[in-house]
Amino acid sequence: MEEKIFLIGIILIFAGILLTIISAFLSGSKKINFAFGGFIGPIPFGWATDYKYLIIILFLLLFSILIFFYLR
Repeated sequence: MEEKIFLIGIILIFAGILLTIISAFLSGSKKINFAFGGFIGPIPFGWATDYKYLIIILFLLLFSILIFFYLR
């Protein structure tokens, strides 16, 4: 079970990187907005270039915490 979850995580990371690269090439605008988030222990953190993206990334991080506690 743990090996499957690890494999799914790696696939999602590479899919996110690929989508980011594709969207950067397809967008013609000069301004690029992005958001980054992660966990240090149980504490979520995030950075973003726009307030809207920060709210989205924090919501996704909180959703991830809920899924983690539900599966545990």
